[in-house]
Amino acid sequence: MSVAASSARRAKELLAPLRDDIIRLLAELVKANTVAIPPNGNEDAGQSVLAEFLRTYSVDTEVYETDFITASGHRCVRRDRDYRGRRNVLARIGGAGRGRSVLFNGHMDTVPEGHGQWTGSPWSGVVRDGRLFGRGSFDMKGGLAAQFGAICALRKHGIRPGGDVYAESVVDEEWGGGGGTLAARLHGPTADACVIPEGTQMEVFLATRGGAVIDIACEAGNAAGYFSSGEVVSPAIAMGRLLGWVDTWVARRKSVTPHEAYRGFDDPTPVQVLAVEANRFDMTEPYSVPLTAAVRVYFQFMPDEQEERVLTEVRASLDAFCRDDPFFRDHPLSWKLAYDPPLQGHALAPDHDWSRCFVDCATATLGTPVKVTAAPYPCDAGLVQREFGIPTLLFGPRGAGAHNPDEYVEVPSVLDTAATLLAAALEWCGA
Repeated sequence: MSVAASSARRAKELLAPLRDDIIRLLAELVKANTVAIPPNGNEDAGQSVLAEFLRTYSVDTEVYETDFITASGHRCVRRDRDYRGRRNVLARIGGAGRGRSVLFNGHMDTVPEGHGQWTGSPWSGVVRDGRLFGRGSFDMKGGLAAQFGAICALRKHGIRPGGDVYAESVVDEEWGGGGGTLAARLHGPTADACVIPEGTQMEVFLATRGGAVIDIACEAGNAAGYFSSGEVVSPAIAMGRLLGWVDTWVARRKSVTPHEAYRGFDDPTPVQVLAVEANRFDMTEPYSVPLTAAVRVYFQFMPDEQEERVLTEVRASLDAFCRDDPFFRDHPLSWKLAYDPPLQGHALAPDHDWSRCFVDCATATLGTPVKVTAAPYPCDAGLVQREFGIPTLLFGPRGAGAHNPDEYVEVPSVLDTAATLLAAALEWCGA
């Protein structure tokens, strides 16, 4: 039997007594409303549930404040966020001192329930046909339940690996945050390897994209001009030409040579319009020409691109477009990054020791060759690897509906994720 197969078998045996507790933890986490809307976050309800669960297993646990990062001077601090009262949770199993360490990193915050229609409550945590429903179930409380289930299995059976095993639940990952993970790295610990159990459909993601959201707005209307004999100026029609400019960038970015990890993607470097706004279609908005109009554009970057350089090029292109457009020459556009600096992408080499270890353990645990690919989104992996030098990959459960109504995670895949994480920790750290 191979080392990976032995670790996989042992991981399943260790987790078997915890299966019901892991599912119960997942349901309780989903029932806890942990929505974050910048500048604030409501993660503490879920962090308290998690800390209590860890205490029942007598796991060494620390719950600590994150607002110290505002005075850290680190370039990745989001100055528009409020971290007061927003706590991270850290659990640890101390190693015997003769092996490598591993870190499981996951975020507790979720996006809001949105304006779409849910079949049930966004906070139900109900299980139907093997799927657990609720906001954050897939992004990423399924992964949180899996990683903390793995660390509790080590504690329950009194296993002390050769190296340290850490699991952390952080705040402020959504909305391009990163503040919780930044606090975690500045607070400590560091580790020899990291896995983030975001929902990956049980695939191993060795790379992530970078990302930037840009709000471009025009204030052009004259409130006194409506119901007058003068020309009524409206920014809404001109915004159509701005959308045409965005479309030129969709085409330009398609010509970027993709990173090796993204060569199989239909659109490796997407440019997406997330919102277009002028007046609203409801009766609280009187019939009138809008005074302002705006568009929100999302650029994603390859792991090996310099994000700031690309944004400088985009900004120069927008300035040139405005100089050539008579309307925008007279009514300048504003430019605002939703978060600055932009999110960083990352890539871990397929032949890295951590890549090989994890892929072998995932294949042995699942009983079938695991797909190795790249993430179709940014996350905290770029921060962990590029700013702090910790080799990082993603692996997590199956599900759907992230950031949309009726979000769900497949319960069996949460348990398989826990077994895979534990198997990789046993092999990497030395059982």
